[in-house]
Amino acid sequence: MANLVQELNSLDFSVYIGGPLQAAVKAQHDASISQVNFIKEVGFVPSEDEDEPVALKYVDFNYKKSVPNPDAEKTLEQLKAEGKVNESATEIPEEYSNPFTDAEVNLKVPFLTMLTIPALRIDEMTIDFNAKLNSVETQNVSSEFSGSASISAKFWKVKFNASASYKKTSSSTSTTERTYTLGVHVRAVNDELPAGLARVMDMLEDSISAVNN
Repeated sequence: MANLVQELNSLDFSVYIGGPLQAAVKAQHDASISQVNFIKEVGFVPSEDEDEPVALKYVDFNYKKSVPNPDAEKTLEQLKAEGKVNESATEIPEEYSNPFTDAEVNLKVPFLTMLTIPALRIDEMTIDFNAKLNSVETQNVSSEFSGSASISAKFWKVKFNASASYKKTSSSTSTTERTYTLGVHVRAVNDELPAGLARVMDMLEDSISAVNN
């Protein structure tokens, strides 16, 4: 009969349980390094000189915007005094009388504020390890008996002959079936940005500037 307890004790649980845990820790580490590399490669302009700091990468948007006309409420005399209208003009030009005017706007936006920063985090990990051992012992016993006898008589003499044989055979087999199953369930989520990085992103959003031309 196999010793199933000893069989279970011989299993290296540090491999079955610790292996997936170490893989999860390494995956979390790689995700953090990937976040740093993403910010460096996507959000900054590389510098050829190692001593010079890298520059933040911006995206420029140029568009037309309707803005209030600062000269709309001025009189003809005020416009002449400011040199915007000729002295010989008798009425205010249309470009100064309209309440709104078109302006060219240049918007500079940090590139990082337009992207989703990868922040993958392993939220939950479940390891299911099952060991199933079945021990089956079979014993076969067989016996065989054979015998013979003979008798003869001649006058008063009697002759008796007898023989017998007995044979017993036994055999036993023991079989142990081993079944191991390992299931690893990992749940990863895109976590919130760290407090320090979130503060930097807020500062970058405040740096968005629009210039009217």
